[in-house]
Formats: sequence, C-alpha cells, structure tokens
Amino acid sequence: MSTREVEKQVATSSTAEIDALESQLQDQGKPHAGLYTTASASTIPPAVKRDRLARWNAKIEGLAGLEARGISRVMPEEKQAVDHRGYVQMVALWFGMNLCVINLVVGLLGPLVYNLGWVDSVCITIFANALSSCAPAYMATFGPSSGLRSMVLARFFMGYWPAKVVCLLNIIMQTGWGFICAIIAGQMLSAINGGNMSIAVGCVIGALGIGLLVTFGIAILHTYERYAWIPQLIALFTLIGSSGRNWNTSLASLGDPSTITANRCCFFTIEFSILVGYAAISSDLYVYYPVRTSRRLTFLTTWVGVWTSTMFVNLIGVGIATGVSTNSAWTEAYAVSSGALLNACFEGLGGFGGFCIVILALGAIQNNAPATYVAALSIQSLGRYTRKVPRWVCSLFLTVVELVCSVAGRDSLFNIFEDFLPIMTYWVCSWLAIVVEEHLLFRCLQGLAFDWSAWEDPKRLPVGMAAMAAWLVGWAGAIIGMAQVWYTGPIALRIGGTGGDIGAWLSIAFAGVVYPPLRYLEVRRFGR
Repeated sequence: MSTREVEKQVATSSTAEIDALESQLQDQGKPHAGLYTTASASTIPPAVKRDRLARWNAKIEGLAGLEARGISRVMPEEKQAVDHRGYVQMVALWFGMNLCVINLVVGLLGPLVYNLGWVDSVCITIFANALSSCAPAYMATFGPSSGLRSMVLARFFMGYWPAKVVCLLNIIMQTGWGFICAIIAGQMLSAINGGNMSIAVGCVIGALGIGLLVTFGIAILHTYERYAWIPQLIALFTLIGSSGRNWNTSLASLGDPSTITANRCCFFTIEFSILVGYAAISSDLYVYYPVRTSRRLTFLTTWVGVWTSTMFVNLIGVGIATGVSTNSAWTEAYAVSSGALLNACFEGLGGFGGFCIVILALGAIQNNAPATYVAALSIQSLGRYTRKVPRWVCSLFLTVVELVCSVAGRDSLFNIFEDFLPIMTYWVCSWLAIVVEEHLLFRCLQGLAFDWSAWEDPKRLPVGMAAMAAWLVGWAGAIIGMAQVWYTGPIALRIGGTGGDIGAWLSIAFAGVVYPPLRYLEVRRFGR
C-alpha cells in the first residue's frame, strides 16, 4: 500500500483501523524495526502522526474535570441552567479573586512610594476602585449573551485582523500579572522561613499552583474561587487585629501642593490599573451562563464583587504603609521585601501568624489563575494555527513563562508595579472607549444586534480600520500623558514638579473623540 493510499484511508478510519495501518507499515519496513526507529519513521504518513497526537490529546482532555473546549462559541443549547445562586456565584468569584495579598501590596504604594497620607490614600483607593470596577462589570455582560471569549469578542469591535494586536497585548498583560503574583507568594514564603528558603523556590510554588488550576479549566476555577475567600478573609482580619495598633491614621501627605497633586494622579492611575485590566477577561468567566441572564444583575454582581474585595484589601495595605515610618521593625522588614513586612505585621502570634502568612501567600494563586486561564485562550485567538493548539498545552506553556519570569524578576517587584501596570492600562483604556461607543452608538441607538455567529468570519465582521486608527490615536494620548521612571510626557510634566500620570484618561479621551466619525465613514464605505 502506498503512502498516499494510507493517508486517504486514515481520513475515514477508526482508531483501531489506524493501529492496523501502522502495523501494516511496520511489516513493509525492516523486520522488527519498530514504529519509531529511523528506518520506518520516514514511511509514516503525516495523517497517521497527526492522529496519534489527536488520540493523546483526547486521553488528556478526557481526564475528570479538565475543560476540553477552546475558543469555540458556547451555543445557547450548550449553556447551563442557573437560578439566583448563579448571581451569588458571580459575587463569590470576583470576591475570591481579589481578596488576596497582591492588592495589599498595591495599597502600600500610596504612602511608601508616592508619600501620600492616610486621607489621600484612602480616598483615592475607594474612588479609583469604584470607577475601574465598572470596566470588567460592563464587559462581563457580553459573556452570557454571546457565549464568546473576551478576545474573540474583540473582533466585533476591532475587526478580525486588528483584534490580533489587542489579543497579543492581553497575553502579555495577564502573564505579567501571573509572575507578579508568583513573586509575592515567593517573598512571603521566604519570609516565613526566616529567609532560609529562597524567594525563587516560593516563586516556583506560586507559579505551579496557578498552572494547576488553569490547566483543568473553568469548572475547577469557579469551584475553587467559591470557597477560597474564606481562609483569606480570616487571615486578613487577623492581620488587621495584629497590625492595626501601629497604623498612623494621622499621617499627612509630604511635599508642596503641586508635588502632592502629581503623586495623587500617579497613585490613582496605579489603583485604576489593578482592575481595569479585568475587562479583557471577564466575559470568559460567564460564557456558560444562559443567554437570558440579566445584564443588569450581571453588571451589579460583578461590580460589587470586584470593588468591595479590592477596596478592603487595598485599605489594609494603606494602613500598614502608614506605620512603616514610625515602627522601626517594620522599616527594617520593608527594606528586605514586602513579604518580610507582612511577616513583621504578624509578630507576636507565633505559629498561627506564620500559618496566616502561608494562607495569604497561596491567595496569589486564586488571584491570577483566571487571568492566566484567559491568556491561554487568547493564544488560541491569535489565528487559525494557534487555535489548533489544545488549551491545556497553552496553559502549561504560560505556566513555564510565568515561572521563569518570576524567578528572574523576584528582586524588582515594586519597579515592576510602577512601570508595568500603567503601561498595560493604556491599551485597555482606548480599547474600552471603542467598545462602549460601538455598542451604544452604532448598535443600541440604531437597533442593530450583534450577529454572534460571525465570530470567525472576517467578511462579516467590521473592517477594523476605524477602530485601529482610533486605538493608535489613543496610544498617542497615553504617550503625552504618561509619567514613568523612564519617560514623562509633555502634558504629564505640567502636573507638579515631577509629573503626574494622566495617560489613561487622555487615552480614553483621544480614542473616544476620534472613533465615532471614523466608524461612521467606515460603515458608509463598507457597510459593516
């Protein structure tokens, strides 16, 4: 039998028949050479090799609890029926994700990096989180109705080809959050061992914990997040009780009025950055909810879950940061790492304090597992070739990337926070402006519904020239308004002596002004 004849037969053969074909090929080669020897490997047709990989993939995806679905649309008949408990799960999901130590570390930045006092830091924390929580809540409403992943949804707003750029940036952003979480877990686990355990070892533990949840998929994630917040809440209340007496709530902001204004802008941007990035993942977490799920309740429950948990933990971080300047033990611990600082906050509780630190360290896993899960699906969204890569393979790949990056960057956590988070916010902000205007101006006001069945047909999706142009203009706004260690834009320089970061707001404004007229012309010209 020739190779071409074998390939033709493989296309219509069962697994048992393919095994027989492989045996027949072996018989045609050297006696007893074996299927994988050099003598016979060249005679194995590509179709047979592909089928063997497919069978191995089927065995892995057949493991109990492992999600096999990739980015394909979840059809209405495939969705799961839910009652009022489904909305409670929405709150629990986001509450569990954000009730974690990484948000506490962000709260430290106000007093320790930007020299802001208690009142300034608290007000910025409350209002910045309330505002940025609207972004994931809004995007979450598309999940039940469309059954599509966030980066697939991006095609309906950006066009098929421009959406790939957004998709790539989302992979970078969510993976970046992953290794930041792993670094924090590593610092805390190292601190509880008196520095005897390397931070790198803790980073490995954090990255592998994230990877394990991500590999199994959405069902395991929902179950884990439903209960993971309980031990975190107990540990955080213990932290408040242990450290609260050292909080300095009378701490005032340092610097002249213009410098304080600039620092307020920068800290507001950092706080805003924590949550606005969730807009690029929230739809993925609701794709199995039924089509008739209330959009208003979806928005409200998501907003409440995100805002309350993040604000609560941020405020604890602010409180601890105010005590660093007056508590010498905390000052020395902060000079080592944020993990050492938290260890000092539990001083006097003995073994129970150490147990609480371990619980908080493991909270980094629940925070970023959903983000890494979406990043793996975003890899599939890049194109038709990456879509063929199984979701669990993408998850394992990102786990390795996060592990390596966390070990490499374990000594530069605060620098990563200052430089990485605002930059990643800029693209999300301009993208959100386009999403909101496309949805409200060009769909709702004109009574045009989205045709979700067109998700993989470039000819039925927007051309994307208007969206791409507006998105790039939004980036221009971000550049002239950003204030980073390595660059400060001309507009940002006008705020205070060192510059205040308003890049996110200029990004939204520039993209929001440019998109409507460009989109109008695009629809007139191309009809879609």
